[in-house]
Amino acid sequence: MSGHSKWATTKRHKAVIDAKRGKMFSTLSKDISLAARDGGGDVNFNAKLRVIVQKAKEANMPAENIKKAIQKGTGELPGATIEELTYEGYAVGGVGLIVEVTTDNKNRAASEVRSTLTKCGGNLAGTGALMFNFQRMGQFFISKGETTEDRLMEIALDAGADDIRVDDEGFEVLCPISAYYALEQAMANAKIKCLSSEIAYVPNSLVHIADAALAAKILKTVEKLEELDDVKNVFANFNIDDSIDIG
Repeated sequence: MSGHSKWATTKRHKAVIDAKRGKMFSTLSKDISLAARDGGGDVNFNAKLRVIVQKAKEANMPAENIKKAIQKGTGELPGATIEELTYEGYAVGGVGLIVEVTTDNKNRAASEVRSTLTKCGGNLAGTGALMFNFQRMGQFFISKGETTEDRLMEIALDAGADDIRVDDEGFEVLCPISAYYALEQAMANAKIKCLSSEIAYVPNSLVHIADAALAAKILKTVEKLEELDDVKNVFANFNIDDSIDIG
């Protein structure tokens, strides 16, 4: 997504996710457990865990929930085995989708993703069918009022950013995965609040959508996927024409 529609879609997505606080806590809890499992339960020595815990606190996740999620990850408390999975598929109009899942039941997750895509007029694709059209990297969206371009460039480039894109709405910062947690920390230290920040699948090319009805169907597909309990993120390679009001 690019131009105005990229920002409108990002803000719309954030509003939808924020409205589903119960699912947001569940997703954060899984991410905390996975980070603790992979790198230990001490935020001072686990950058990934530190960033996710900070996001959980910003989302007003109770401290006890955070503690239990860490303990499940380190094995101090019993808990289901969480797996991270990625599915590839198509929405209507030939739009490619990458669906990230964290689940304790991969058969259920696969079935729900497949069923949702089919009901929305899309289909699940084979492994590798779409991945070539996406790059895995850190992605930050920052509104114009948060900082100046010069200040952001100094902070972001020093922390390892590859690219800073500027438009009328704000800034998009891209970085290698290896620099993501350092850049996230640098933003926090500088008190620059991000509209969104994540390790994303960023498309190399885009499908331009100029039809309002088609745009609505694609957005509905993304929303239905995001409503699934096991789905963490949905990434897509479409750009909605600026003339279309996506709400």
